[in-house]
Amino acid sequence: MKTTVQLEEIAMLLLGIHLFSLLSYSWWLFLALFFVPDIGMFGYFINNKFGAFTYNIFHHKGIAIALYLVGVYLSNDILLLVGIILFSHSAFDRILGYGLKLKKGFKFTHLGEIGKKS
Repeated sequence: MKTTVQLEEIAMLLLGIHLFSLLSYSWWLFLALFFVPDIGMFGYFINNKFGAFTYNIFHHKGIAIALYLVGVYLSNDILLLVGIILFSHSAFDRILGYGLKLKKGFKFTHLGEIGKKS
C-alpha cells in the first residue's frame, strides 16, 4: 500500500508542477517557496496540539485546493500560486511519509508513525 500511496502522491506533485507551469512566474519562485509551508512546524514550540494544528493548516490538500479554486474564480494569480505551492509541498511530504499530524506529537501522522518500520 505504501508504494501505491507514493505513486499517487508523485502524480499529484507532477500535477502541481504542471499547474505552476501555466502561471507566468519564473521557476526559481517555485523552488524558493516550495518549503515555506514547513513554517507550520513552529507551532510545536508552543505544544503538540497547537503544533499539529498549525502544521496541518499548511499541509492540508483540501485547503490548498480551495485556495486554488478561489484563485481561479477571482482570476487571482497569488491565490493560484499559494494553492499550488501548498498542494505540491504536501504531495512531496506524503511521498516521504510525512502525513497530517496527530496531537500526540510530531512523529505521529495519519500515515503512521514517522521512522517506524511498517
